Amino acid sequence: MSTFILWAERPAGEQICFFYSNKSTVTIKFGGNGMGNATNIVWHDSKVTKEDRQILKKHKSAAVWFTGLSGSGKSTLTVAVEKELHQLGVHTYRLDGDNIRFGLNKDLGFSPEDRAENIRRIGEVTKLMVDAGLITLTAFISPYQKDRDKAREIIGEAEFIEVYVKCSLETCENRDPKGLYKKARAGEIKEFTGIDAPYEEPVNPELIIDTEKLSLAESVQTVIHYLHEKDFIPQINL
Repeated sequence: MSTFILWAERPAGEQICFFYSNKSTVTIKFGGNGMGNATNIVWHDSKVTKEDRQILKKHKSAAVWFTGLSGSGKSTLTVAVEKELHQLGVHTYRLDGDNIRFGLNKDLGFSPEDRAENIRRIGEVTKLMVDAGLITLTAFISPYQKDRDKAREIIGEAEFIEVYVKCSLETCENRDPKGLYKKARAGEIKEFTGIDAPYEEPVNPELIIDTEKLSLAESVQTVIHYLHEKDFIPQINL
């Protein structure tokens, strides 16, 4: 089984996402002059359901939504979790905050409004991937609780797993793998989360992973154990 995404952009600025999974194609349009004004449209159901896809893949699907400050370890953790799940025979896809801004969300900045739209679009894409039967790992700062709640609403409560990657601002600044905190402190980056833009800690996440206390391996196993415990993935090879 192969899963991949292609992006295209029309002259009017409309971005189109082609999502391929198991020879099925879903097209999503973003932006353009008609954004949010679609009329005379009808949803067409498939003969193959999400449950059918889950049976074929031999595991359930879900969105594992990693949130936390820049430098907390979200991307590192999702890469490692995906690798572990792949080795267990679980079908996955990973969406990363930086990667998604190369295509789908390249037209968005970091204002509160753009951040909200960023997460809304990701929520919709993630919902499609969950419908395709995938364990979908997302790594986004997603600093506002209301935006994360919106993503949960879009995807569905039963299949949304919020993982708070906890790490103090001081430690994140000391790590500063991309040099972003240094630039933010120097005024070269505006509206940077934790410096001159807020981060709202999750109110009631399904998991809290403190990367100041847990090793990467321990953090990975915490996620894997949760997915097994909640019957999203089988016990085989665990």
